[in-house]
Amino acid sequence: MLCIHLVLTLYTVHFFPPRHHELNQNRSLNLSRDLEASAMAGEDELTLLGFWGSPFVLRARLALSFKGLSYQYVEEDLKNKSELLLKSNPVHNKVPVLIHDGKPVCESSVILQYIDEVFAGTGPSLLPADPYEHAIARFWAAYIDDKYVPPPVDPYGRAMARFWAAYIDDKLLSSFMMMSMGNTEEERAEGRKQAFAAAEILEEALKECSKGRPFFGGDSVGYVDIVLGGFVPWVHLIDRSTGSKQFDAGKTPLLAAWLEHFGSLDAAKAVVPDLERLVAISKMRKA
Repeated sequence: MLCIHLVLTLYTVHFFPPRHHELNQNRSLNLSRDLEASAMAGEDELTLLGFWGSPFVLRARLALSFKGLSYQYVEEDLKNKSELLLKSNPVHNKVPVLIHDGKPVCESSVILQYIDEVFAGTGPSLLPADPYEHAIARFWAAYIDDKYVPPPVDPYGRAMARFWAAYIDDKLLSSFMMMSMGNTEEERAEGRKQAFAAAEILEEALKECSKGRPFFGGDSVGYVDIVLGGFVPWVHLIDRSTGSKQFDAGKTPLLAAWLEHFGSLDAAKAVVPDLERLVAISKMRKA
């Protein structure tokens, strides 16, 4: 179970493709001054403060990737947080933080919605325009975190997207944590039970939202897909660690197909951590 604990407790290891500028901790003060200067000059710059092992940071990177937006990436040492992070998120002192024109935006769900609204004319929309579908998407995103953490343009679609996003946050993350950090085998077994139950509910959500298409967002990736997509590498790692499938093709065929489709997208492959690297690091920590 150590490899699961390793990921969920977010040990500091560096990984991400070189196509973004990765800035060292000791450059954060200079970066802060540069960001302030850019904001004063009216430059449209994006900087993401993150940690490689965070599914919430991965969500922000996925959204930026699918939108086709360029940005600077700053890897944070969570044991020695930079002045830039502490200044940008003084309430929670945590990643991710997106800095746009010198102004910080905190919390992954807020960042996703901010990106979608501010850059509405760039790349695909993440949230449907219909208020009801919009709300549903947010609900299911929250559900995923708690139990485990071009789309429609009508208000119903936007409501639905937020509904399911909330479900992900509310249900999925908690079951993953119980599976990995339970004090007894009984607690860990209960975590597995809750994870499978959450997957079955998400299977029905995917059926409802996708209407026979590959993604929660329909033919293209949407808000709920990105919220759930933040967990993709860790779903694979937990599968390998436990010898069981979180999204089993026999029990949840739509989710199993979704996992394969999402992982095959170039925009996802560009930012999702490599599974073998995660496995190697978990073995190293165990030794």
